[in-house]
Amino acid sequence: MIALRQVSLQRGSQSLLDAADLTLHAGHKVGIVGANGTGKSSLFKLLLGELAPERGELEMSGGQRIAHMAQEVQALERSIIEYVLDGDQALREAEAALESAQARGEAHREAELHGTIESLNGYSAPARAAQLLVGLGFGQDDLERPLASFSGGWRMRVNLARTLFTPSDVLLLDEPTNHLDLDALLWLEQWLTRYPGTLLLISHDRDFLDAVCDHIVHFEHRRLELYRGNYTTFERTRAEKLALQQAEAAKQQARKAEIERFVARFRYQASKARQAQSRLKMLERMGDIAEAHADSPFHFRIPCSDKVSQPLVVLNDAVLGYHGATGEHRQLEDVNLALQPGQRIGLLGPNGAGKSTLIKSLTAELSLLDGERVEGEHLAVGYFAQHQLEGLDLSATPFQHVQRLSPTVADAEIRRFLGGFGFQGDDVFEDVSRFSGGEKARLALSLVAWQRPNLLLLDEPTNHLDLEMREALTEALASFEGAVIVVSHDRHLLRATVDEFWRVADHRVTPFDGDLDDYRAWLKSRLEEQRREARHDKAERQQEEGEPRDDRKASRRAAAELREKLRPLKRERDRAEREMEKTQADLNEVEAALGDAELYTDDARKDELNQQLARRGELATRLEELEQQWLSAEESLEAMEAELKG
Repeated sequence: MIALRQVSLQRGSQSLLDAADLTLHAGHKVGIVGANGTGKSSLFKLLLGELAPERGELEMSGGQRIAHMAQEVQALERSIIEYVLDGDQALREAEAALESAQARGEAHREAELHGTIESLNGYSAPARAAQLLVGLGFGQDDLERPLASFSGGWRMRVNLARTLFTPSDVLLLDEPTNHLDLDALLWLEQWLTRYPGTLLLISHDRDFLDAVCDHIVHFEHRRLELYRGNYTTFERTRAEKLALQQAEAAKQQARKAEIERFVARFRYQASKARQAQSRLKMLERMGDIAEAHADSPFHFRIPCSDKVSQPLVVLNDAVLGYHGATGEHRQLEDVNLALQPGQRIGLLGPNGAGKSTLIKSLTAELSLLDGERVEGEHLAVGYFAQHQLEGLDLSATPFQHVQRLSPTVADAEIRRFLGGFGFQGDDVFEDVSRFSGGEKARLALSLVAWQRPNLLLLDEPTNHLDLEMREALTEALASFEGAVIVVSHDRHLLRATVDEFWRVADHRVTPFDGDLDDYRAWLKSRLEEQRREARHDKAERQQEEGEPRDDRKASRRAAAELREKLRPLKRERDRAEREMEKTQADLNEVEAALGDAELYTDDARKDELNQQLARRGELATRLEELEQQWLSAEESLEAMEAELKG
């Protein structure tokens, strides 16, 4: 259990919490939400003992192992798989002690330490660490590369893998999805739903919070409010509270009418494709969302250029890529597309497949390797990518940035425009050098909007943005009259703002007939196909190394024996898989029962609570055992099948 009792917390001159109370029970998966600067990360520091409350007390049940994702990673020469393994300190200490015992010839001590390593699941540790890294987007060839050879974003993925690998009862994750693409995010989502301990998660991704969390803690007015359910439930509950408290009823009704017009605009498209159906479902609950965000400081629109061309831009027989130190790198070939006014496209595809390359080529920031790019006479591109933040003048103010674009515009109009992006009062005259990443991202978006584009190209626009700003951006994009192409791991934004998806994969750009759930299924089938190809390639290599002709009769006899050995392994694998499904279903039932808040407050149900907690621990342990059994059987099968093909 984690309990804050009348806690007051201050950072510098800013009061973050004032007599705040909060109780979290073991096994809760808690999303931490609230405006930037309200104290979410400071709460983590409090739990880690890095901050002490000014008043009140923090209580944590004894023996809690806490894993926390650090926000900075050193550029070490250590391989990334060894860096991840270093996360299990107890295992590393046992391995070091074993090495020392072996050097001294202490056989009894060696036997003890082998038992210790076994109890720590140490012999499966390299496989588990590799599984985490591959799930987060690394290839098998990357695992032995030094950490220093990766960029900052990829180092953060390694750091996330190390955090997940670290044995823990409490897991603290602060914006873990910021450096992930959609594929890695979907994998992480599944991993966290199976995590057996207590999870505290700071995130601005509403779909991620919905999928992972069963409770939400909201920072507001220096208090902590605990809501049962996922983020959508929190929004709905908070909307109901605001509706009762809101004095500005007229403003709320006008807001609701705006949302209804927004829904009406796209309703007729619902029968065209499955993604339109998903989008309509999301829009139908935007009335609740709007109420929950009625007090947001961000309300803006993105005006569209009065003049448009048809088409806006064309790529003919284009080859996209770049010139590197080792020559020409082709990422996409035979690209033929003509962007029309009003098209709204989401780009899907594995990391590194060329989504950002396509966007840069459409802007002409990246020259084509072959083919032609033809832009319409009135093309006006609004381009946002993460490097736009680096291009801001740190010594200038938001006001100066806009004024440089339009020197003759009245000061009041500039200030009113920037106010929609959260730059209120004297904030417009603050130097950008003092801004956080989120404030810089808001400014960069405002500069794109100010220029009245008719084609918006957005590459991960939600990184660094909090939930309120993401919601404002989603509404602004949905009402934008021009064409939109967006790359994002924020599924809520994709559902609300695009009408069609393009898949960027296997060096091609093709329409994707489906929604995000279909894309998840496609990813799964693609991974299975890649595994089959890897097994086939391994078998071919072994065959090329094969034995002399006169040994083939013996090989056929051995192959027949191997086929007999495969049968019990297949039965073992299938049995483990069936039991995993049943155990997971049982675990889901227990988790649902533990979501009942009265279970923790009703003394008469104390035995029931203890039984459910014990049952959850047993099921989680059993599930892990079954996963290891399945993995062992699968690996043995793969090895035998490769030998059979050889």
